[in-house]
Amino acid sequence: MKNYFRILTLILFFFGLSYNAQAAEKVEYLKTDWSFKGLFGKFDRGSLQRGYQVYTEVCSSCHSLKYVSYRNLAEKGGPEFSEEQAKAIAASFEVTDGPNSDGEMFTRPGKLSDKFVMPYENVKAAQAANGGAYPPDMSVLVKARGGGANYIYSLLQGYEDPPLGITLDEGVHYNKYMYGNKIKMANPLSDGLVEYADGTIASVEQMSKDITTFLMWTAEPHLEARHQMGFKAIVYLIILTILVYFSMKRIWSRIETEV
Repeated sequence: MKNYFRILTLILFFFGLSYNAQAAEKVEYLKTDWSFKGLFGKFDRGSLQRGYQVYTEVCSSCHSLKYVSYRNLAEKGGPEFSEEQAKAIAASFEVTDGPNSDGEMFTRPGKLSDKFVMPYENVKAAQAANGGAYPPDMSVLVKARGGGANYIYSLLQGYEDPPLGITLDEGVHYNKYMYGNKIKMANPLSDGLVEYADGTIASVEQMSKDITTFLMWTAEPHLEARHQMGFKAIVYLIILTILVYFSMKRIWSRIETEV
């Protein structure tokens, strides 16, 4: 019995340490009004298209989107570019294909069926170009990071000078929202860095929101369809519950209760 209590005490002690460590590391992320949140959430088309522009002009030189095809840009529930626009976007990239009849690889303009062109040929090339760090693929980045959209949104705005007493190695930057506060990626955003096609002012906050919205879509492209299905399921269950209630009430009304 004494051994049992000792084991229980040790378990509670270690759980307590784990909880305290997590509480100490908990960071309050920046928050904004995400249109895609909630049961009726939908993506802001303008924000998705601006987010794609930020990805193309700022992020795509280092980060890939290997699970996204150019045709997805024109599909319902996404940025919803026209098919002609999506074809033009795809054709603006050179894709390696082959082998041809001579057994050689060749390049051609991209097509809607092609995946987004990778910025580097392989992992080693990416690491060599980034001081040994590997820029992660951004396709499902929002889902892969704790804090989700709020974390990405905060990280992009979290760059600042390190506090007194903290020394950073060469090529390392301080970010108050990064795990450990140290990040090798330099601050990618600055006010007016891109010129939005729709005339929206490209502040750091606006670009952070737009690229995060775009990355939320790449991570969950069927979010709107899922929300619609969930809503229909709830309505169906409500109607079914009402019908069952009145059916049972009618059945039991035929049974006389004993006095």
